[in-house]
Amino acid sequence: MVLPRRPVIRLLIALLLVYLAYGPVFLVLTRPTAAAALLVLPLAAAPLAACVWALAGRSTRRNAWLLLTTVAGGLVMHLVEPYSGVGFCFVTAFAAPFRTRPRVAMALTTLIIVGMPGVSYRTGLDMNTAWGMTAGLAYSAVFAFLLAHQSATRRQAAALDRVERAVGLARASLEETRRALDMLRGEDLPLRERLERLAAEFQAATGRECVLSIEEGAQALGAEARLAVARTAQEALTNVRKHAPGASVVVTLRRVDRSSELEVRDHGGQPGPPAPGGGHGLVGMRERAALIGGTLTTHAREDGFTVLLRVPS
Repeated sequence: MVLPRRPVIRLLIALLLVYLAYGPVFLVLTRPTAAAALLVLPLAAAPLAACVWALAGRSTRRNAWLLLTTVAGGLVMHLVEPYSGVGFCFVTAFAAPFRTRPRVAMALTTLIIVGMPGVSYRTGLDMNTAWGMTAGLAYSAVFAFLLAHQSATRRQAAALDRVERAVGLARASLEETRRALDMLRGEDLPLRERLERLAAEFQAATGRECVLSIEEGAQALGAEARLAVARTAQEALTNVRKHAPGASVVVTLRRVDRSSELEVRDHGGQPGPPAPGGGHGLVGMRERAALIGGTLTTHAREDGFTVLLRVPS
């Protein structure tokens, strides 16, 4: 059974507050007189308030001073009453990488690791115990720094993914804009230039190779045939990007008898949706080819897909 998130977080916060409050309460209650208890009350309250504020605050600069107060107060409490301020040192060692900048966190951690055995020695504690606590603090700090680094890496990766998606959308929008401009300018661009542009757009958008081969005389076509060739190449390359991610493409325009053939062959792509031969785009291209006395066929191969358009010269 998975517990609801909010109750779990509230429980963890309550346990942390109890852990932090134990040392100050113990310090106050173990004083021999009420006057002594009142005297140490500010000493007990200051690190507790500073620690809670740092855990809840988002200002790294302010958190640095708050955690410094927490560490200093915890060490002084440990000096007055052994072990009463150790909890503040452990919490600071773990929280510093998340609540302050790396250099500040390193400085705070160093202060804790150096200060703990020094204060323990002054109080006359067994040094084996003191070094054990210091080792525990060091392990906590290392563990916290590793977690903080992993968290920062994930956040950077997520930001990079959003940037890459935005770039992809921008490229797609630019490509659509270019195509719209081509239509507004008419279909009078030289066929070679149109095919070269489509190949360059494919390579820029996918990072994969698009080899273009045009035989001499194959582009000597009428206006309708040129349009059919350009639109078929455009639709075929679009389908490769959609249905065969990672594929490279070879686009060939050649002369065959009294016709010209456009062949678009992809290879090396990842398995994707069904082959694009039945897509609405190529269906329209097939109908366009038929209107000018041409044919358009598609063929699925083991290593890819082929679109073949034949138009009369």
